Amino acid sequence: MYNPNMDNARANAKASTKAPEFRLEDPLGSGTAAISAILRNPRSFYRNFTVEGPLKEPVIFVLLVSAVAGILRAAVSLGTGAVFGDLTLSVVGFTVLEALLFIVLAPAAVGLVAAVYLLSIRTFVGQQSNLREVYRMLAYAYGLMVFAWIPLVDAFLITYVLMVLMGLGIRTVYRTTFMTALVTALVGYVPVSTGLILLRVLTAGPFG
Repeated sequence: MYNPNMDNARANAKASTKAPEFRLEDPLGSGTAAISAILRNPRSFYRNFTVEGPLKEPVIFVLLVSAVAGILRAAVSLGTGAVFGDLTLSVVGFTVLEALLFIVLAPAAVGLVAAVYLLSIRTFVGQQSNLREVYRMLAYAYGLMVFAWIPLVDAFLITYVLMVLMGLGIRTVYRTTFMTALVTALVGYVPVSTGLILLRVLTAGPFG
């Protein structure tokens, strides 16, 4: 006998296992939930992740994560300068400008990185993915960059986000083999990390 309650229970169970995403109605709660999920169990997050979703929320999520990381990193840099007596007006101005640029340019930078990974996915995985899907995958992995203000942690986080989390995401979302996912993530990681190193060298300042 057909039981409509059973269908409702299945629908509710499916909804409850859906990966938590950032929502404009509850930015703090939903953002924290997304970061916690990708930090604690990234495999489960991507297993229940819907790539065909909206783009606006992930873009704003990236912006907010960058704002937190940028502001805290600037505070740490200025605090360190004050302790060691290296704090000058020019240093303050440079640090504030660097933080503002990091925050404002982060969504576009994530889009550029997503485009690199999209090319790698289409080459090695063979999936007809699109930029929206890859941006959404990368945006939530990028959520861990909220901890990038911690000294010596940012370089490790970049590698973890681009290699480990994106590799897991590619393997889980596109149901590919471990080796294919590894190669795909590595081919995306190398040009991006090289570009970041060159950018760091070219823009090195008092705290570069």
